[in-house]
Amino acid sequence: MFGVDNAIFSIAGQGVSLIELLSVICGLLCVFLAVKGKVANFWVGYLYNILLFFMFLQKHLYSSMLIQPVSLGINFFGHYRWTHPKQFEKDKKNRLKITLLSWKQRLAIGGIIALFTIGWGFVLSRLHVIWADVFPMATQPYLDAFVTSFILLAQYLSAQKKLDCWGAWTVVNVMNMVLYLKAGLVFMPLVCIGYLILAFLGFTMWFRQWKRECAGAPELQ
Repeated sequence: MFGVDNAIFSIAGQGVSLIELLSVICGLLCVFLAVKGKVANFWVGYLYNILLFFMFLQKHLYSSMLIQPVSLGINFFGHYRWTHPKQFEKDKKNRLKITLLSWKQRLAIGGIIALFTIGWGFVLSRLHVIWADVFPMATQPYLDAFVTSFILLAQYLSAQKKLDCWGAWTVVNVMNMVLYLKAGLVFMPLVCIGYLILAFLGFTMWFRQWKRECAGAPELQ
């Protein structure tokens, strides 16, 4: 099932494996449910993490592979946060309400991302030297590390239901298109266009919800 050569169809002369197709279906469904504010997005996200782990392992994208257990943990955290908000965090339907980061928080996050990218990128670039029998040379280690940092950020902000998460997801999808193309993937970059569209819809819908909550207006049913 997880073999690279087990292509079920081809795009531009490159095969698309079953695991890639399943990952795409789960990923799009997960984002769509998040756009709609449905807690079910976390259940789909758990399966998505497992599928991505094996897909990235095949493509030697080690940072993206190793991030999946961390992402799984963030999914559990987000699932709990969305379903167990504190009293002052609830909206009028007793759900976790949408909030924004402060500019101070955004600047701090920018610095953390820069440091993480440099440090983790260096580690990834040396894995094939330290564990030559386990890891071949990594594909685009610093770009992989940069995307990893934004994926973690986007997932954490989504778990906290921050409106800023959609900006982070936009960066992730644009950079993923570059990363996937450099790794020899053809199908996944095309799918990223779908993710970008969903990110735009997600920002639009969450922004309207946030404005209604700030204005104290009744929510639309």
